[in-house]
Amino acid sequence: MAIRRLSLSNFRCYSSLRLTIEFPIIVLTGPNGAGKTNILEAISFLVPGRGLRAANLGDVALTARNTHNHIKNWAVSATVAGCGGTYEFGTGISQEIPMGRLKRAVKIDGQLMKGQSSLGEKLSVLWLTPDMQRLFNEGPSSRRRFLDRLVFGFDPAHAGRLKSFDKSLRERSLLIQNEAVLGKKADPDWLDILENTIVEKGVAISAARVALVDRLNPACGMGIGPFPSASLSVVGVLESWLSEMPAVEAEDLYRSSLKKSRKLASTNLGKGIGPNYSEFFVEHISKEMPASQCSTGEQKALLISIVLANARLQSLERNAMPILLLDEIAAHVDEARRAALFSELGDLGAQAWMTGADPSFFTQLSGLAHNFSINNSKVTEIPFT
Repeated sequence: MAIRRLSLSNFRCYSSLRLTIEFPIIVLTGPNGAGKTNILEAISFLVPGRGLRAANLGDVALTARNTHNHIKNWAVSATVAGCGGTYEFGTGISQEIPMGRLKRAVKIDGQLMKGQSSLGEKLSVLWLTPDMQRLFNEGPSSRRRFLDRLVFGFDPAHAGRLKSFDKSLRERSLLIQNEAVLGKKADPDWLDILENTIVEKGVAISAARVALVDRLNPACGMGIGPFPSASLSVVGVLESWLSEMPAVEAEDLYRSSLKKSRKLASTNLGKGIGPNYSEFFVEHISKEMPASQCSTGEQKALLISIVLANARLQSLERNAMPILLLDEIAAHVDEARRAALFSELGDLGAQAWMTGADPSFFTQLSGLAHNFSINNSKVTEIPFT
């Protein structure tokens, strides 16, 4: 998979930008705040989700609002070599929309799509950002999002399941709270419908996570040169049930738990059950140490190892290598690991977009990569020296 042309309009710091890509590796260098990561974020909007910054749609526009308090239009378009052929992708806000809930428009080959999942069917993008180095020391929700992003590359429908699950969970919670606080009796039939959706999507989400971890562990266990081998696991009540019984029995237990927790006196009975309570653990195999106890450098190395293993697995299972977005990847990585990373990217044949403040970190890629120098949102291609 690769981007051959990338165009931005009114996106972050870019009023207009067009890049033509020929080399498999693209390096974006320049000072902090120049606009390097904004280009990676634009690419991350070419797949389902909220991008690598998890931004609100209105926040990525060059000027967030005009004088009439309307969200300004923004757009990202690209010519993409993806699964099954070459496509013209487009996404953004299709017109100025008043304040309120925004919806992202998606087009493929000029045809307006009903949702974002069609993007994931043709393109997979993985990313690492400096903020993700705190992944192992933050709350479990960040780790679940990281794992779900890995799942998207193999199962594009996973994004839709998550969205449906979260929506039904919020609606159910609101109904129960209104009954408890305002005395407004919830419609039991509507609760049944919401809980059936929660159960169906929730079990499918947990099963997809477990299935990926099972397939990914052999690749992660191998390690890559100086990058550590890793062991992955998903732990939770629902995952435990799925390992002990057929999915239909796990669904029945989950549904029963949700029904019991409707009553005010027993609202905690359902707590701790569901994919929204699951934990994703990573262990440094050779040190027999949880990632949360490893040094910052080791944690970054573990993340790189997992992402590269996931890319290899996608190449085997989908016969297509995902695009990699590696923000500030050379910083705080020693020379041996940096060289090993560049070598692995070459062996994989993956299109990789990398950013860095210091161009000297990337000089060994001379003749193999584009080097775009960025300063004050101005992009200039400059050969490596």
